[in-house]
Amino acid sequence: MPLLAPFVALAPPAPLAQRLAAPPYDVVSSAEARRLAAGNPQSFFRISRPEVDLGPEVDEHAPAVYARGAHNLRLFCEEGWLRPDAVPGFRLYRQKMGEHVQTGVVACAAVDGYRDGRIKRHELTRADKEDDRTRHIDALSANDEPVFLTYRARTEVDILVEALTATAPDVDFASEDGVRHTVWNALGSDAARLATVLARLQTLYIADGHHRSAAAARVQELRRARGAAPGEQDWFLAVVFPHDQMQILPYHRLVRDLRGLSSETFLASVAERFDVTPTERAEPEGRHAFGMYLDGRWWRLRARPGSWAETPTSSLDVAILQDNLLRPVLGVEDPRRDERIGFIGGIHGTQELSARVDAGSDRVAFALWPTSLDELMAISDAGDVMPPKSTWFEPKLRSGLFVHTF
Repeated sequence: MPLLAPFVALAPPAPLAQRLAAPPYDVVSSAEARRLAAGNPQSFFRISRPEVDLGPEVDEHAPAVYARGAHNLRLFCEEGWLRPDAVPGFRLYRQKMGEHVQTGVVACAAVDGYRDGRIKRHELTRADKEDDRTRHIDALSANDEPVFLTYRARTEVDILVEALTATAPDVDFASEDGVRHTVWNALGSDAARLATVLARLQTLYIADGHHRSAAAARVQELRRARGAAPGEQDWFLAVVFPHDQMQILPYHRLVRDLRGLSSETFLASVAERFDVTPTERAEPEGRHAFGMYLDGRWWRLRARPGSWAETPTSSLDVAILQDNLLRPVLGVEDPRRDERIGFIGGIHGTQELSARVDAGSDRVAFALWPTSLDELMAISDAGDVMPPKSTWFEPKLRSGLFVHTF
């Protein structure tokens, strides 16, 4: 079975795409989604974050919220705000953020490929988030947001994508964050050509969307238990990019307190494990170096050779910081659950780190070097998982430009 297949997409008419499209559900809070959707009945948040239609007192995981999402999906179709393709096909989706450009193929990915390990993971999921997406997808009978996948770049795919995007696009707009989103439909013979080259991809990697992938597998189980025949529930929505076009930004850390240590004692403990020097530069210069902001100034930390195991996971900068400082010095045993640690995506810049510490909401901050795609794929190939919050991909996929129903 191929890992990728064409599908009948629900998509907005081109003039409506910019107004309808929204950021991914998991990069905004309920309050932010309500603010962004206010005054716009066509905002896709009414499907992806349907609590925006209900009062703020309603739990975002209440049954009424999932039911409202299903209602709104039907409404969007009835109003013609989302329309089905006449035949199965693909889409080409290009994003331009500053000088960075990436072009991916919108397709359906095989749930069985996720189960058998051909679609590889690099993160653990949280049960509560997985439960939420399972209930949401099952209620909609649709994958409303795509999983962000990557593959080792292949020239034959690049050549075909370049040819198919040399024509006038079907959708082209800039979102409020300045990212340009351009979409080409690939139907008929174009879809057949794409299907042929994509069938040669033997391995895909999840870049972002582990909870959506896991939820798709659980919905498949639910539907099978209810007696559903093989069908569209065996596939989930994805956008697949070549690895050499992807952009990973760092994922920084903040900790609320020094575990009762004075600044002097804390610095002395850090110096037992790292080379520590004052610096004017917040960003580290390369791998195994870190910026640390404490008491109004930046410090450069350099990991000492031999302080980490030479394995794909242990040699990650996020693992080195966790194993040599966050756990032994600050007592952060489990960064997935410890409420003393916070995370800031690299898109927000290191100035957000110093601002948070200066404001007193956190005591110390750490600026990291970004994880690379080669590191991500090596860990996935080894069947291992990264520490939480290891990667921050930019630009984010816009939701609402395509939906897969079953």
